Amino acid sequence: MQHDLAQQSAGGESRRSFIRRTATATAAVAAVNMFKTPVYGQTQAPSTGRVIGANDRIAVGFVGVGPQGMLHVNKMKQNADKNNVALAAVCDLWEKRREAAKAVMGDCKTYDDYRKMLENKDIDAVLCATVDHWHAQISIDSMKAGKHIYVEKPMSRYLPEAFEVWDTVKATGKVFQVGSQGCSDAKWHKCAELIKAGSLGPLVLGQGSYMRNSPAGEWNYTIDPDLKAGSVQWDQWLGPNIKTRADFSADHFFRWRKYYPYCAGLLGDLFPHRLHPLVLATGNPEFPNRVVAVGTKAIHTDKNTPGTQERDCPECLTLVAEFPSGYSLMVCSSSVNEYGLPDVIRGHYATLLIGGANVDLKPEAKFSEEIDPESFKNLLPVEDIGEHESNWISCIRSGKQPNANIDLAVRVQAIVSLGEMSDRLGIACHYDEKTRTVMDGTGKKVDPVTYGTLKPS
Repeated sequence: MQHDLAQQSAGGESRRSFIRRTATATAAVAAVNMFKTPVYGQTQAPSTGRVIGANDRIAVGFVGVGPQGMLHVNKMKQNADKNNVALAAVCDLWEKRREAAKAVMGDCKTYDDYRKMLENKDIDAVLCATVDHWHAQISIDSMKAGKHIYVEKPMSRYLPEAFEVWDTVKATGKVFQVGSQGCSDAKWHKCAELIKAGSLGPLVLGQGSYMRNSPAGEWNYTIDPDLKAGSVQWDQWLGPNIKTRADFSADHFFRWRKYYPYCAGLLGDLFPHRLHPLVLATGNPEFPNRVVAVGTKAIHTDKNTPGTQERDCPECLTLVAEFPSGYSLMVCSSSVNEYGLPDVIRGHYATLLIGGANVDLKPEAKFSEEIDPESFKNLLPVEDIGEHESNWISCIRSGKQPNANIDLAVRVQAIVSLGEMSDRLGIACHYDEKTRTVMDGTGKKVDPVTYGTLKPS
């Protein structure tokens, strides 16, 4: 017969029995190794701050209440009774946004400096939906102040500060959730269950995409004419790390996702929506050991919105990540074509087709006599921000790890950040997780990109 597995063992073991036995062993190893790394997989430290009982109301403060932040305010208010939470405080640099949030939240305290909000000992948890370059610092400061943290994706602007967040989570024991709500979608957990059980055999190749088509330029949001130079603390919005410091710009304030000082564009905004679930679905998230990304900007959609600047970031980008296990992941994103790739995870024995609320297990032809096809329909809950927030709140009470926890998030951020380095530097980024070292294809060490490394930044 054509395959080694087709041969019966010396003891007369059948091919089907061999596959079932090895699948069980694979699942056991995966369960032991999940989220474990040789250097940084330490046990989480005990939490500091108020001990929250099962029936205690959790007081939440919001930092950043632009459109995404207000989506969280509304969802959290909608589910306040179910989650037993109080919407206790709001912080934003623009008074108009603070007051709009307060009108929804009701009786709450308002702040124009998040550090002042963190001094409020009545606040148990913080939800951060600011511009990306503030994500890491606000997360770190919140945890050090004794607060649990939900931070919008990406978890940080650059990789070095992602590790600072990781180290702070481990040191404080606070519950950290990154806002990639697909991680609370049941179908990805079903994939992880099947993969850990060995149903696919060794993983081979995964794929996914997040596609849009915005003829007037993605993220060219409407500018509110009420925003004036004196309306917002511009230096505070830029923060201490930004090196390419523009004068006050309403275009930058509202359309910041286009510009490298504040965001990695598609890699920062859209890629995390696919990368977090696809990496979670493997059942054993790994750091990548090689990442290559190629971005293009040929359509120049910004020309269709008068008064805006040309974006720094690509309009279309494809990323391939390789992992130590031999698994590869291919993800693409676009703002100029919305026809995407289906979500697929391929193994040596079988393939998972993932879509809607369904997962289909399809055996490879060469293993069809040993692996049975299966379909899992109407897996609930589906992707929803409210479900993701509820998962975070539940874990604050239980002490369990949330669905988009720090160990998953830092691995995904490594893919995102190495992808940005690959595209902007024109290199393949090889990564050593033990030493946190990046090298090019010749073995030459490359310093991780951070604030001030490249222009603009």
